[in-house]
Amino acid sequence: MMTDSGPASGSGPGRVGVSLDVKPHAYDPATSPELFEGVLARRVVAFIIDIIVIVIPLIVGWMFIFVLGLVTFGLGWALFWLMSPGSVIWALVYYGVTLGGPASATLGMRAMDIEMRTWYGAPAYFVLGAVHAIVFWITISALTPFILVVGLLNARHRMLHDMLVGTVIINDAARAATLRARPGL
Repeated sequence: MMTDSGPASGSGPGRVGVSLDVKPHAYDPATSPELFEGVLARRVVAFIIDIIVIVIPLIVGWMFIFVLGLVTFGLGWALFWLMSPGSVIWALVYYGVTLGGPASATLGMRAMDIEMRTWYGAPAYFVLGAVHAIVFWITISALTPFILVVGLLNARHRMLHDMLVGTVIINDAARAATLRARPGL
């Protein structure tokens, strides 16, 4: 009878435990300052654009329910309770789909030529985008001015929620190439 003492059989010597593949930071501000130049200010403008994109469909929803309530003699107004969970779901889907898309950027971030990457350089994905939004809203509601201060105090201009989730916001490739070609950087 032949026995196999390899790792596939479950007996004999084999690797036990968890293998951790710790990756270095992919973006170094000392060697690639063009990736981080102007990112904080552009993030603020991108956030304002994203809020407008999120709020417009919600306003349309509120107006639709209001008109429906007028037409149904008040019965349609019972749907207003859906707007609160609907707004949360819409925001999470928006951030998840846009950050998890091929550009790894929301519409506001695309307009400002910035993108989100993991700290080790991989593009964002749906769950990371949604979790990033959740952690952002939690940290901003608890520490409103301080999340911006954290971005000013580190070389990668990462905010608190970026550090907690493991992301970094950088200039996209086209903007970085333009900044790299500029003399004096």
